[in-house]
Amino acid sequence: MENNILKCLREEKQSRLKGGLYHYTQIKFTYNTNRIEGSRLTEDQTRYIYETFTINTGEEETANVNDIIETVNHFRCFDYMISIAKEPLTEDIIKEFHKILKQGSIDSFKEWFKIGDYKLKPNFVGDIETVHPSKVGENIKKLITDYSKKEEWIIDDIIDFHYNFERIHPFQDGNGRVGRLIMFKECLKNNIMPFIIEDEYKQFYYKGLKEYPEIKLRLKDTCLFGQDKYTEAVNYFNNNGGKLKNNEKENVATSPAAAPPEPARGVPAPFAAEGVVTPP
Repeated sequence: MENNILKCLREEKQSRLKGGLYHYTQIKFTYNTNRIEGSRLTEDQTRYIYETFTINTGEEETANVNDIIETVNHFRCFDYMISIAKEPLTEDIIKEFHKILKQGSIDSFKEWFKIGDYKLKPNFVGDIETVHPSKVGENIKKLITDYSKKEEWIIDDIIDFHYNFERIHPFQDGNGRVGRLIMFKECLKNNIMPFIIEDEYKQFYYKGLKEYPEIKLRLKDTCLFGQDKYTEAVNYFNNNGGKLKNNEKENVATSPAAAPPEPARGVPAPFAAEGVVTPP
């Protein structure tokens, strides 16, 4: 079954089209996923780096070089991701995401930090203990094996994988960004509308991960809310100007108690007044 979103992203990348879905997704995804992890770059600065390969700062403002490096690296990660989106998920793909993301970063100069390989030192996620380095390899292999046994994947399976991946926390740093790239890839692979977790809602995301799997609703609704917003952006760029006419399956958050507040719904400001069709 053809995935029209993946086809669009690949074609726009190949043609170097400016101002389309690929352009929008690169900036939106990179800004938010890095911002969640502490990057101080603004969305405008992220856009400026993408569009001009330079950085624009105020007279008394400075930019962290590592933030810039990892921003450029995430652009490259996204390109790699759409090139292999239809391939089965493997350890090699996961490690390649990490290698591209951290190449040339400040972490790459640390002798104990493995670029594109699993952690050597124990780490924590907040106050949650993660899998010991000695057991990471076997845990990741089992996670991928169990996930790959499915005959058909739905968004719940992708979210389950993400939670388990983050609990393992296989890398010394960069786990969240790699995990979110995996979710986007697996949505494209399985003809599910992909999504971006926005920094504005990271507390919903973090709390959802902490509550999972006892309470799955918060994390799932946070992902579905992101899916809802990305659907609106896709519809804006759709040449037909109406509902997306493709094979992607939509899942819309329906629980206002668990989802981010309703007033924040909708596409980003540049498109908010353009008559974008909202999913039912």
